[in-house]
Amino acid sequence: MILDSDLAEVYGVTTRRLNEQIKRNIDRFPQDFMFRLTSKEYGGLMSQIATSRKRHGGRRKLPCVFTEHGAIMAANVLNSRRAVQLGVYVVRAFVQLRRTFRANRELTRKLQELERRVEHHDINLQTLFEAIKRLMVPLEKPRRQIGFQVKESAKGYRANV
Repeated sequence: MILDSDLAEVYGVTTRRLNEQIKRNIDRFPQDFMFRLTSKEYGGLMSQIATSRKRHGGRRKLPCVFTEHGAIMAANVLNSRRAVQLGVYVVRAFVQLRRTFRANRELTRKLQELERRVEHHDINLQTLFEAIKRLMVPLEKPRRQIGFQVKESAKGYRANV
């Protein structure tokens, strides 16, 4: 939010000129675009920013406060060169912002698609790792037996019992 005096400075016009154009085009400034401060709010603001009091040549009316939409609309109702340039700049900024959001939306969609594809991979990878671990366990070599071994190869051979 921005005060009318600050917005007028940004657009290169006097606060009086800005407020005149707002008054002439008041239907373009609904409550969510612009509102006036209350006396209490303005009193608190005066002490914070050291605004001069009425008797010292300061403001005689409560200031208007503009939201970002109101600031853009103010650029449209003002006819100063700077206001026109800033209005064009703001429109371009919004177009770029929309492109960025669209690109991010596309990236988000692709990430979600990738997550769906990889969802079952965790189970498959876990099974694969378990199989690899089983294969990595060294096989025991058959131990060579020590001593004399009798092989039963003959058919009629009978051991002494």
